[in-house]
Amino acid sequence: MTAALALVVAVAALTGHTLVNAVAWLRRPTGGPAEVTEPVAVLLPLRDEAARVTPCLRALLAQRGVPGLRIVVLDDGSTDGTADVVRAVAGADSRVTLLTGVAPPPGWLGKPHACWQLATRADPAPTVLAFVDADVVLTPYAVAAAVTGLRTADATLLSPYPRIVVRTAADRLVQPLLQWLWLTFLPLRAMERSRRPSLAAAGGQFLVVDRAGYLRAGGHAAVADKVLEDIELARAVKRSGGRIALADGSRLASCRMYDDWPQLRDGYTKSLWASFGHPAGAAVVLALLLLLYTAPPLLAVAALVAGAPAVAGVAFGAYLAGVAGRVVSARATGGRAWPDALAHPVSVVVLGWLTVRSYHLRKRRRLTWRGRPVT
Repeated sequence: MTAALALVVAVAALTGHTLVNAVAWLRRPTGGPAEVTEPVAVLLPLRDEAARVTPCLRALLAQRGVPGLRIVVLDDGSTDGTADVVRAVAGADSRVTLLTGVAPPPGWLGKPHACWQLATRADPAPTVLAFVDADVVLTPYAVAAAVTGLRTADATLLSPYPRIVVRTAADRLVQPLLQWLWLTFLPLRAMERSRRPSLAAAGGQFLVVDRAGYLRAGGHAAVADKVLEDIELARAVKRSGGRIALADGSRLASCRMYDDWPQLRDGYTKSLWASFGHPAGAAVVLALLLLLYTAPPLLAVAALVAGAPAVAGVAFGAYLAGVAGRVVSARATGGRAWPDALAHPVSVVVLGWLTVRSYHLRKRRRLTWRGRPVT
């Protein structure tokens, strides 16, 4: 009984923290009309994105409230006709510039190098840079609202996390964990106030940065070899004296990250080892997650079988507290709450398996992404 009580108290406390973050501390830029007067450059790195860049680019061309908008696209060695699709969609729109990328030199990974080329080859006039991935579709005032949010927060970097579109069972099991993890375990207000680089988070799908602060931090050149270049860029900003902020961008953008299970599996596998750091630390974190969120329903069933209904009830309460945390996270970020949250223990198990796979393949130097090695 003591162990079951400890579980329910711990999970309830974490769910309470999720609620505080979601209600009190999570920034929410308005999704309605907004206007900015400063020039903004939207930077779009593309590598073999012919099949899905069209909605993204059309949404960028439809942006409102940013009279000084420039859209800079980099074709990063695509072999599927991505550049031709960009030309067809952009037409003669003078706001769009299409650049041809060069292969990353030794010591660089593909995504940081593409972003750095965009930042350094774009017109120097824009004072704000907005990095957008090809799988992101913005609402008409998204850029204006995000820039307004950046300035209102007095931040160097703002990460308005998009609404993640889920369609398959794998999506629904894994994708909501992204927002749930940082709402549950990251102290958002302390992260914004603290100057500690270790206390940082960001999502690279949609990032808005003050250009001067970005360059002062070294830009993507400072994170050239980092798999999680978004989080490492946020840390670089902090090291240079800048401030960062997270925001719920579900009213500004949507993102369909992966089309199928193999893409999702490989996408998480390439980066989870970098998220957790040393394998020993990862083992401890995963053990705690499994104990707090997967063990309670198993304990409840075992207790019922053993004829201990009181213990079963307390353990089931811990399970429900975990489900409540997932519901709060989903409601706060435009995600799907029901019935997906009921499978939260299974989600944690899948996350654990993906993490083990990530370390296993990295040890054997078999991690790749988009045809390039990830080391």
